[in-house]
Amino acid sequence: MESYRFHQYCQYKIEVYQFKGNDVPQSLKKTDDSLLIEDFLEHLFVERGLSKNTITSYQGDLHQFKSFLKKIRINSFTSISEDHVSLFVKSFDELGYQKATRSRKLATLKSFYSYLHDEDLLTSDPTQNFTLDSKFVRLPKIYDITEVSMLLDAPFKISTGHVAIRDHAMLQIAYAAGLRVSEIINLNLGDVDFTSSSVRCFGKGSKERVIPIHDLALQSLNDYVQKSRPLMIKSIKNKSFFCNQKGQRLTRQGVWKIVKKYAENARIENGFTPHSLRHCFATHLLNGGAPLRHVQALLGHSSIATTQIYTHLTKQFVRDEYDFSHPRSQKKI
Repeated sequence: MESYRFHQYCQYKIEVYQFKGNDVPQSLKKTDDSLLIEDFLEHLFVERGLSKNTITSYQGDLHQFKSFLKKIRINSFTSISEDHVSLFVKSFDELGYQKATRSRKLATLKSFYSYLHDEDLLTSDPTQNFTLDSKFVRLPKIYDITEVSMLLDAPFKISTGHVAIRDHAMLQIAYAAGLRVSEIINLNLGDVDFTSSSVRCFGKGSKERVIPIHDLALQSLNDYVQKSRPLMIKSIKNKSFFCNQKGQRLTRQGVWKIVKKYAENARIENGFTPHSLRHCFATHLLNGGAPLRHVQALLGHSSIATTQIYTHLTKQFVRDEYDFSHPRSQKKI
């Protein structure tokens, strides 16, 4: 079943490359695990904003695991069970790994298989019952409302042209609806309902959800559709909502470059990524009193446990506000 899902996934990727008129990578033609690693590493860079050194470590860990599976005659990442993960972890004893190295390699596997599960390439996550030291659980950096507002305003401080209108609309919808990068670039014209003030998107595992959006974001999207998009598209048959200046669907790398450009312009510290807007969306909603279950539905999380990470961030936010505001705080004495 898992190999069938993987085959479907590869076929879909091949069709995307062919549709864009690009050469199909050798990894896709072979339909091997290289494609999964390649997509996962791109996810780490574009959506999670990890450094190149960190991504290189992830890559090395995954290739080590791939070699281990080959030794025990397992042909694919998607064919393993919890027992295979246990065998891999036990092999660390023979290799003499220290605790920190063991934890990092397990963290890589957990992150990788969580990604595959979310992408609906696995029916279950074989690493879910393995626990990590708390220091290896990465909490995303959250930016305050002022910083996000500066980012949203940045396009029109540089230009009022059609590219700035598009960029402003894209930033608005990312923060207003908490969309993933993949959801932003896959939006089609019919997915934004200007009558009901909502956007329909297809998240991980092709799960559909409808998210309400506020009037400011809706107006920005309408301005883009009316004034900017017609100047970008080459054909009226193009249904992509966000297009680049060649008239093609905006890519993940395109979104990353846009966000990076305006984060630098707004003088927001390094590390701000497109996914940061999704993190801010969730945390700011919880800080405003939104119920956790409602935020879970808006984010499209299948498990409440995934959403609960933001409750830790709101507690830290409260602590930071306390330290800043209380007259007897150590930071004020």
